[in-house]
Amino acid sequence: IKEAIESHKKIVIYGDYDADGVISTYILFTALRKCGANVTYYIPDREWEGYGINVERLKILHDEGCQVLLTCDNGIAAVDEIKYAKELGMSVVITDHHEIPFLENDQGERTIVLPEADAIIDPKQEDCPYPFKLLCGASVAYKFAAVLYEKMGIPREEANQFIEYAAIATICDVVDILYENRVIAKIGLEMLNNTKNIGLKALIKTVGIEDRKIKSYHVGFIIGPCINATGRLEKADLSLKLLLCRDPAEADVIAFQLRELNEKRQGLTEKGFENVSRIIENCNFHKDKVILVYDPSIHESIAGIIAGRVKEKYNRPAIILTDSKDELCAKGSGRSIEKYNMFEELSKLKDLLEKFGGHQMAAGLTIKKENINELRRKLNENSPLTERDLIPKLTIDSRVSISEVSIDLINDIEALEPFGKGNPSPIFGDKSINVERFYIMGSNKNTLKLILNTENNIRIDALGFNKVEKFTNMLTKKFGPEKAQEMIRNQKCETLLDVAFVPALNTYNGFTSIQLKLYDFRISKN
Repeated sequence: IKEAIESHKKIVIYGDYDADGVISTYILFTALRKCGANVTYYIPDREWEGYGINVERLKILHDEGCQVLLTCDNGIAAVDEIKYAKELGMSVVITDHHEIPFLENDQGERTIVLPEADAIIDPKQEDCPYPFKLLCGASVAYKFAAVLYEKMGIPREEANQFIEYAAIATICDVVDILYENRVIAKIGLEMLNNTKNIGLKALIKTVGIEDRKIKSYHVGFIIGPCINATGRLEKADLSLKLLLCRDPAEADVIAFQLRELNEKRQGLTEKGFENVSRIIENCNFHKDKVILVYDPSIHESIAGIIAGRVKEKYNRPAIILTDSKDELCAKGSGRSIEKYNMFEELSKLKDLLEKFGGHQMAAGLTIKKENINELRRKLNENSPLTERDLIPKLTIDSRVSISEVSIDLINDIEALEPFGKGNPSPIFGDKSINVERFYIMGSNKNTLKLILNTENNIRIDALGFNKVEKFTNMLTKKFGPEKAQEMIRNQKCETLLDVAFVPALNTYNGFTSIQLKLYDFRISKN
């Protein structure tokens, strides 16, 4: 890349449409411009080109003068596409973090398959000496930028500005918040709370969290989904334009568009999840060890989100497929549970697939529609999951009476931030809690609010997102449908509950109170 910059060769950064891909592209584009490169970027259209490098797009980029292809958050599985880029005369450098593809013979012996690029940077390569293997794509891009700066005579420390962006991607890409990822997330969140980026400032204001201390929750569930929404429903370069924006007025307009797109995405997700849940129940797929659903009504961009919701509901690996631009094929995404390596299990059945990639907990795939039922059959036939693996488990870190929850306790817990995969927030439990009232809230009526009464007669609110169905089913099972409906109408829960929760502070209209995030509940035995 240094040689390409000095020779004024045209470099094209080939990114991806999710938050990690967009931010990776931003980091590399900003860094290469700083180095004086003749550089542009391309983020593929999710619906028409799909994940990764597209052969037709390579031809267009070549015709537009691309001499060097620099990938980020993709490329490690693009063996044929990289070969074509090389045939066109391009130099190719891959930066990625995904699993390394392999072929497996009947004896279970594996052969690694790598693209014939000029250079490959992926910490998951077997011969890569880098000690930490769980970086996201943006963190790989940040590391690359730091060394490039050094090679170009720019102080390496100047690349540390990218930690803020790598932190957002680390949280949004749901990599383990451990070791170096924890450091990146912690430092990056501190930087984000004082961000100088005009686009991020506008987005933070637009989603209404400008007066709050931004934590991993806000990134994962508020900021990140807005960045992701453009890649799902529009062209992902809108999010990239926000990050690159230098005009506050323009940034406000883009941020508003992102928020609206995310709200649209939320509506599509709820409708899609309802449809898929009906299919699962009607077809008895909930009895499968691996749930695979084909539903052509699903918008391709939300297949992964719905797969995640299905996984949470049934505690099983889930793959959601929908139509693709090729009428003979379906494409979609999968989400897994800890005991099931989705990438490895799909690798064993790659002959049934047109295209796939991913890692242990998530995957994307394209398959001929005629092979869908066979894939479902073989995934379940070959599944290593036991019945015990499929029992949903929630580990309570400590039993704490809700009357003992205090602001001091919450502040102590916050010292353990940032939370995320691999470093979850501690979960507490209490038994035999009196529920004074309950409310079903939210535009989609999927948020449960319990008013809990403590031993010393103090009321504490507990909020459970996507817990309404579980709650109403629990009441129906205990009291019967007629009595349960009466309780729902009267907003009275005539039984004691055991609850699992995470305590938090809620600030509204300048008043701060203790609020519990409801993880789970059950009817008390006594």
